Amino acid sequence: MAHTSFRRTCLVLTLAGLFLQSTMILAADKVQDRRKVLGPSQPDQNLSDYFKLHAVRLADRSLADIKDLKTWEQKRKQYREQLFEMLGLSPLPPKTDLKPEITGKIESDGFIVENITFQSRPGLYVTGNLYRPLKQEGKVPAILYVCGHGGVKKNGISYGNKVHYQHHGEWFARNGYVCLTIDTLQLGEIEGLHHGTYREGMFWWLSRGYTPAGVEAWNCIRALDYLQSRPEVDGEKLGVTGRSGGGAYSWWIAALDERIKAAVPVAGITNLKNYVIDGAVEGHCDCMFMVNTYQWDYAQVAALVAPRPLLISNTDKDSIFPLDGVVDVYNSTMKIYELYGVPEHLGLQITEGPHKDTQELRIHAFRWFNHYLKGDDSLIEMAATKFHSPEELRVFKKLPADQKNAKIQESFVATAKPEIPQDSAEWHQMTENWKNLLLKKTFRAWPEKVDSNVKVETSHRDGLTLKTISFESQKHVPLKLFIVLPDHSKTVSEVTLNVLNQAEWEQFQSALAPLFSTKEDAKQSPEKASSLYKEMQQEQTALVYFTPRGVGLDQWNQDPRKQVQIRRRFYLLGQSLEGMQIWDIRKAIQQLKAQPEFKKANLTLKASGEAAALSLYASLFEQGISQLELSGMPASHQQGPALLNILRFLDLPQALSMAASRTPIKLKQVDPQDWKYAIQVGKQMGWQEKQLQIEK
Repeated sequence: MAHTSFRRTCLVLTLAGLFLQSTMILAADKVQDRRKVLGPSQPDQNLSDYFKLHAVRLADRSLADIKDLKTWEQKRKQYREQLFEMLGLSPLPPKTDLKPEITGKIESDGFIVENITFQSRPGLYVTGNLYRPLKQEGKVPAILYVCGHGGVKKNGISYGNKVHYQHHGEWFARNGYVCLTIDTLQLGEIEGLHHGTYREGMFWWLSRGYTPAGVEAWNCIRALDYLQSRPEVDGEKLGVTGRSGGGAYSWWIAALDERIKAAVPVAGITNLKNYVIDGAVEGHCDCMFMVNTYQWDYAQVAALVAPRPLLISNTDKDSIFPLDGVVDVYNSTMKIYELYGVPEHLGLQITEGPHKDTQELRIHAFRWFNHYLKGDDSLIEMAATKFHSPEELRVFKKLPADQKNAKIQESFVATAKPEIPQDSAEWHQMTENWKNLLLKKTFRAWPEKVDSNVKVETSHRDGLTLKTISFESQKHVPLKLFIVLPDHSKTVSEVTLNVLNQAEWEQFQSALAPLFSTKEDAKQSPEKASSLYKEMQQEQTALVYFTPRGVGLDQWNQDPRKQVQIRRRFYLLGQSLEGMQIWDIRKAIQQLKAQPEFKKANLTLKASGEAAALSLYASLFEQGISQLELSGMPASHQQGPALLNILRFLDLPQALSMAASRTPIKLKQVDPQDWKYAIQVGKQMGWQEKQLQIEK
């Protein structure tokens, strides 16, 4: 049996060159580089069309079913719960003791600034400056100012974003407000990370359902708690503003927390069209985005602020928050404000300029808060100016040893720790629950119905039939199945579907292209290949190989930076590249099973590395797979592949257990210690040895 398996593997390698040759343009004198033959832009054009289709689809359905106020009121609670979840805040963390501390105080021109810190969660420190009037009578309105990315660093010491944006807090305090300006994770006094997927390759953030936007939202919620604890603050008159990243966080807190009575997000939001189609995503780090499980466009975030006063503020030449997208968000949100009968509570302010903190933007924000929090419509006569050095506004002389800011991504969203089932009934319930969660939280973007536009091309050589099945996994996702089977066979007994990763595809290319360098060479197969063909005919077996989207013939732009931004676009659409590749494998299995030759054949699904994990998940949702042969599969989604939210309820050992309860699995080139969960489930369920075979 082992010898037969080895021969089949050799045959796959030998036939790879044949498949390549048979699918290229045969009129050419030589087999050219595949990108020259296919046209280098075609896979990228297909991808661009795919992103455009899905961004427009989500935009068209955003708030489309809201026809009256009653419907909106019914939906609003559900939407807010979804937003909490997409920010990694469901369930909400407990509101632990803030442990506030004032580490310094300075009296300035008409105001006092306090350097403060509190812990939004144990070890998650928030650093900030609280500005308040030098003289005040009674409680006054308060503004939460959330900083953008404007870090100040001197001699290796980070003073935080709050230093850069100090003039805002100082203006508010000089004009009768309390203002709390807080640092963000990125570029704060205690430096954390916003660039997990953008720069650090941490796509496991998606698997964990983690986004730093959730941390910033939580810090804002706790900042409101702190403001309401201050005796100087009127806790019923709270506002929020900030620009760029701070504009985004202003959206999160205003949408989530109704204690905010007026909001002015500045340059912090646009629509999916701008982000995905126009490429604005490439100018943003991860703090700008939720994990878009429920496939929202961003007007849904804005609408959650209604009917409270909201001023959407931007400049007309902002390249990362383009004007058309900002106006689109405003128009969509206005429909909800009109349902409440308060269109005047929604404003749109556009000033001239680039992505910059301009004086014009500040003046409109100041007037908005004066009107809605103080009932004051007098002219703004005082400029916002900076008073203090970075050293004066520093909170910590020495950073706390117990801080978790730097690695908060490793603990902010809890991962699941599934127990071993006690019996088959409990195991059945667990697996059904997991499959339901997979469909709702991880693979929600899978289409319900696809017109595959199947095309079959057949050729014959040396007693074998070569089939190329071209199909669409989704619109603008053309893929191919390459099949070799004994000539004139009506049925075969065994078929192996090999799901190839890019490295394997490149090996095929480099190893076998010389065998078919010209048409003349292709007329005669090598002696070794002819021998293997004969054995294949005798055994009535078939071999198939397949690459999902973005791999092989369908590979996209290989610039590493572009690859990152391609993956992030999937993420913004409520997908992950790997999640959609699983869908591709499912469609490949369906196309293969639909071929008359394979109606009664035993189907083996074979893959290695991350492709093995993708094939594992595909097997959970398809029938008729006789065996899985998986090599070198990662032991956790912490290493890959990235699937939305999956670590919140299971990891690869649980997925392996689910698959093994349906289909016999051979797992090779792994450490058995990594798969103890599956081994223990097998023992508890009384599986036969062949059901799950694990080899080092």
